[in-house]
Amino acid sequence: MVFLMKLKKEKDYDLIDKIFLYLYSNILSIMQSSGLKFRLLIAVVFAAISLFGYYSKTQVNPITGEKQQVSLSPEQEVAMGLQSAPEMAAQHGGLHPDNEVQELVKRVGYKLINSSEAKNSPYQFDFHALADDQTVNAFALPGGQLFITMGLLKRLKSEDQLAGVMGHEIGHVVCRHSAQQMAKSELTGGLMNAVVTATSDPYSGNNASAAVAQYVANVVNMKFGRNDELQSDNFGVKYMVQAGYNPEAMIEVMQILHEASGGGKRDEFTSSHPSPENRIAKIKEAIAKYK
Repeated sequence: MVFLMKLKKEKDYDLIDKIFLYLYSNILSIMQSSGLKFRLLIAVVFAAISLFGYYSKTQVNPITGEKQQVSLSPEQEVAMGLQSAPEMAAQHGGLHPDNEVQELVKRVGYKLINSSEAKNSPYQFDFHALADDQTVNAFALPGGQLFITMGLLKRLKSEDQLAGVMGHEIGHVVCRHSAQQMAKSELTGGLMNAVVTATSDPYSGNNASAAVAQYVANVVNMKFGRNDELQSDNFGVKYMVQAGYNPEAMIEVMQILHEASGGGKRDEFTSSHPSPENRIAKIKEAIAKYK
């Protein structure tokens, strides 16, 4: 009642502005009087909202049969990939002008698709060779647009090796790794906010807790990335075997990529990709499983 009487006396702000200012001033006083408890409460709310939002996005992957937390429908993934494809190609010098090169990439890609369960997926697969001959890379956009740079393609020595690269990228698409990663990034972003809220003092000016939270979020996302790469290797081997390609060529691809990266030994914990040794060991297990 006192608050409403004060509002009637003051005409400088409308009702919403006054309510906001009243709540804001009271929140500040609460924070100053019992800062830690209040921050912990807000942190728990942030974390609960993030976790609820993440697990409410559960869908069953029609190809792998696993339950996944994804932010997009398959139709949205296809639309996103088609929309992004021209820009991604432009960043790598556009498509390679040699039609024979494009036909080779498409032939190998579609052979893998048509020989496997991937043909029953809701995705619109297409395969492209990029003109960039300096970058050694291949990647898949959500929904089925797959690319390989000339920098990688010219290092491959056989169609089997090309099948290894394309099979791996198809694995990313059917496993819905891009959509899954979006949902995971939203989750880690929310949890990072919760950690910062709980551990930082807004009056100290110290941002150390924010830096720690960011590091933890990055490590979590890297771990997700490593698992995605191993899963795509597994599907790549399976699709190679089903299409009649030699799956041992996938190991050769790993060696080519290792050499292209400089051949140095990497710390897997702080990398978004598994170590070459770990990947090769897992690929050998997949070969024994599917061959």
